[in-house]
Order: sequence, then C-alpha cells, then structure tokens
Amino acid sequence: MSKTFWTVEDFDVFQIDGLENRMAGLIEKVRPKFEELGDHYSHYFSTLLGQEYYPHVAKHARRSVNPPKDSWVAFAPYKRGYKALPHFQIGLWGSHAFIILAVIYEAPDKVAIAERLLKKKVLFNKLPADFIVSGDHMKPEASLLKKEKKEGLEQLLVRLKDVKKAEFLVGRHISKEEAVQLTENEFLKLAEETFDHLLPIYKTMVHMK
Repeated sequence: MSKTFWTVEDFDVFQIDGLENRMAGLIEKVRPKFEELGDHYSHYFSTLLGQEYYPHVAKHARRSVNPPKDSWVAFAPYKRGYKALPHFQIGLWGSHAFIILAVIYEAPDKVAIAERLLKKKVLFNKLPADFIVSGDHMKPEASLLKKEKKEGLEQLLVRLKDVKKAEFLVGRHISKEEAVQLTENEFLKLAEETFDHLLPIYKTMVHMK
C-alpha cells in the first residue's frame, strides 16, 4: 500500500504544549511537506497563470508566547510576501487540512475584489457541493457553500467590501480522518482539482482574463 501524505502525527503537532516544543514539531514533521507542496504548486500556478508564483511557507516568526494553532504554505505572484494579495493556501489545523483561496484583511484592493465577485456570483454556482466559505482565516470553522449560496455568500462579500478587517476564504476542508487516508498522489490530485475549480474566481479577483 502507498504511504499516506499526511499522518496522525502531523495533526497532533498542534496538541504539543509550549511555543518552542510545538515549533520544533512543526519544523520536523510538517514544514518539509509544505516545502514539497510549495515546489510542486508554484510550478503549477506559474505554468497556468503565465507569471512567476512563489511559495511562502509559514514561519510563525513573530510569535513569542502563543504556539500556532494552524500552519500552511501560501502561493502568490510576489516573492516578498502574499498577505496583501489574493492567494492560494494548503494548510493544517489540528482538526482538518485546508485547500483554499483567500483574501485577508491586509489586502489593499479588497473593495474592488469584492465588487468584482459580487458581479460574478454565478461563478460560485459551479463549485462542488463540499466547498466551504469563511470570513475569518484565524478560525478553523467554515460554512458549506451550498448552505450559504445566496444570502450568506452575498453577506460575506458585502462585508469584504464594507468592513476594513473583513476577509473571504473559499475552498475545501478535509477532515483529519479523511486526510490521513490519502496517498501522496491522491492528495496532490485533490489539491489540483480544488485549485482548478478556484482559478476562475481567482482570475476575477485579480482582474485577469
């Protein structure tokens, strides 16, 4: 049997007490996988979108007391950072893996992004039934898009436009139990399929043909 990509131990890193100990677990077990995913999908985005995309593996460098509750690799067409731009992410909470497209509060173009998405809400109708949406990248909870389809989705996008600290995330959550069953090929295939579905929304966000 092929070995799985994620293991129970990867998720259990987020149960380790103390900043130093948890960071040591992240660096040893999880970060090498994010770096591998970073290499793989930076090529994928660069090829598909026609410009250089860079991987940004979370370092959690500003933390001095509280250990991180999640970790990730993000992708954006800017070498020095990603938070000011719409970006793709693959990451882990203790409860699930996530494969998402995000606009977070640092993005200066949030109002225009929200307006473009509100005009093209029909794009969300094409997403698979298991996709989620969220308005806060700091919380693990999210809502199924199919439940939020009309009013909830519009509320999130209007909030993105009108509220300075508002955020918008869309993509997939994979429970820990499901994630630890997936082989490397299965996980890579699922991530690529998820990104393929998200690309039209991303292109709308960044005003790309």
